[in-house]
Amino acid sequence: MTDPSPKVEVITSVQRRRRWSAAEKVRMVEETYAPGASVSSVARQHGVNPNQLFSWRRLAAEGAYTAAAAGEEVVPASEHRALQQQVRELHRLLGKKTLEAEILKEALQQVEPKKRLLL
Repeated sequence: MTDPSPKVEVITSVQRRRRWSAAEKVRMVEETYAPGASVSSVARQHGVNPNQLFSWRRLAAEGAYTAAAAGEEVVPASEHRALQQQVRELHRLLGKKTLEAEILKEALQQVEPKKRLLL
């Protein structure tokens, strides 16, 4: 199962973290599901920590790469929850203001007939 020709990766830049595209991550995850393949061997082949590859497998199972493959913007879950909370707050404020407007309309309708009687 070991690769007969060892691969050596030379890092010449100052950047410590490597960036993997969504397509590369999906390809590596798919390799782990091949018959006879293990996550550790695929991780060694690509120079990735096995824990990272397991995380990518979990994300792929949850559909995290679907949006990235479709070219859609990916939003973190925390930001999504914050935006949902903001929408709920805006709905609450809108309901409150609508109720205030209805009360003012009713008050105005009650005052207008009395004004007509005085004139």
